[in-house]
Amino acid sequence: MKALITGITGFVGSHMAEYLLKNNIEVYGTIRHRSRMNHISHLVDDLNLVECELRDPFSVESVIGHVKPDLIFHLAAQSFVPTSWNSPMDTIHNNVAGQLNIFEAVRRLGLDSKIQIACSSEEYGHVEPYEVPIKETNPLRPLSPYAISKVTQDYLGYQYYKSYGLHVVRTRTFNHTGPRRGENFVTSNFSKQIAEIEKGIKPPVIHVGNLQAKRDFTDVRDIVRGYWLALEKGDPGDDYNIASNTCWTIEEMLNLLLSYSKVEVQVQEDPARLRPSDVEILLGDYSKFHQKTGWKPEIPFEQTMLDLLNYWRDRV
Repeated sequence: MKALITGITGFVGSHMAEYLLKNNIEVYGTIRHRSRMNHISHLVDDLNLVECELRDPFSVESVIGHVKPDLIFHLAAQSFVPTSWNSPMDTIHNNVAGQLNIFEAVRRLGLDSKIQIACSSEEYGHVEPYEVPIKETNPLRPLSPYAISKVTQDYLGYQYYKSYGLHVVRTRTFNHTGPRRGENFVTSNFSKQIAEIEKGIKPPVIHVGNLQAKRDFTDVRDIVRGYWLALEKGDPGDDYNIASNTCWTIEEMLNLLLSYSKVEVQVQEDPARLRPSDVEILLGDYSKFHQKTGWKPEIPFEQTMLDLLNYWRDRV
């Protein structure tokens, strides 16, 4: 069996590659000439890496026609919400065009590939208190250009299933973290700051944004297992929340990280880290996905955060 991972050099893509290799799947991954290879450097001898610009339909069709993958895990995206405020058009074009080119290539080539698309809990956006934990049937009220791009990806997946019969499974993943998480993301940013303070690289001050936002965190290693099960057991055309059904405020997450360190730090709000509008709470109900696939999170959040902090301790 052959699997193609878009965004294989990224945070989730690298963990997805590890998971598939352990299950004896032949793994292909798309890269660009400027892709950073550090996340997959330990895997590179076991991977088939192919140059591909996802926004170029000819490049995408050439790769998919060459690989003829049984499974496609579409993980490549501009995924940092604050960047989408600064570059809304680039975020929307990047995330939508890449996926559209994959769908069109699979359709034109007449392949039976199963396609998982990484949608996001950010699609739910503004959520009323009585609507949590959030089910797949909840209204989508996106609050950022990134969220808009993910709603579009989500509905394109549904449309291509209904219109052309493509085997597309839509996973709406809530916050996920763990080793290799990009340093722009809050869990990783705090972990790196603490590691730098411990090493004396920076003064004992942690700069923060909105600490009262509530998020549902799942370990990335549980997430990629979920993505595999989505294609193994999920219904084509359907949407599934992947979440932990537990909630932490950003402040609670920070305090957990600080409990793993002996350094004394001062917490300072940085206005540059505040968004024009923020989602107050994201708490997911994953019961539909559990009933369909048997998936549930297995790695405790405390272990995830310790592993992430140790990841940065090894790198700063």
